[in-house]
Amino acid sequence: MSESLRGQLLVASPALVDPNFRRTVVLVVAHDEDGAVGIVLNRPTDTEVVEAVPDLAELVEPDAVVSIGGPVQDEAVVVLAEWEDTNEAGSIVFENVGLMNGDSDSERIVAATRRVRIFAGYAGWGGGQLEAELEEPSWILERARPEDVFGDDADLWASVVRRKGGPFTLIATMPEDPSLN
Repeated sequence: MSESLRGQLLVASPALVDPNFRRTVVLVVAHDEDGAVGIVLNRPTDTEVVEAVPDLAELVEPDAVVSIGGPVQDEAVVVLAEWEDTNEAGSIVFENVGLMNGDSDSERIVAATRRVRIFAGYAGWGGGQLEAELEEPSWILERARPEDVFGDDADLWASVVRRKGGPFTLIATMPEDPSLN
């Protein structure tokens, strides 16, 4: 491993057909020689946070929904926030975006954050696995921006691919099922 991919987006290439990751945008939140952990950003559910994890409802907008963060430990709750006070974060991923500490007081978190999203589960790779997938190439790398995490882009996958420019502009226009084209 040459350098950490923490804070990068993994954008599923059109060649990646695994249903867990097809057309996903994954924020890498940790990466070292032992492996990587990421959060899928564009898999919202219909379940509101207030229903699924009522203790965290005050951290998010009233109608906020839980998103599927990945196929690993789908019962695990992951809180990603844009921090006003980064000293309150469990860990910073990039800029002022980071994870909430598991034992944080919600009143302090409300005061220390601008925006918060709640995820069920995460994505994980063993040592060297993500690097091998990047060689295939299953993923397109792009630097993350706060709006990628907290914006309301209906098709985040196409937007991030288009942002890369060049031949990626055409890839961004591909329909979800090319056989229907």
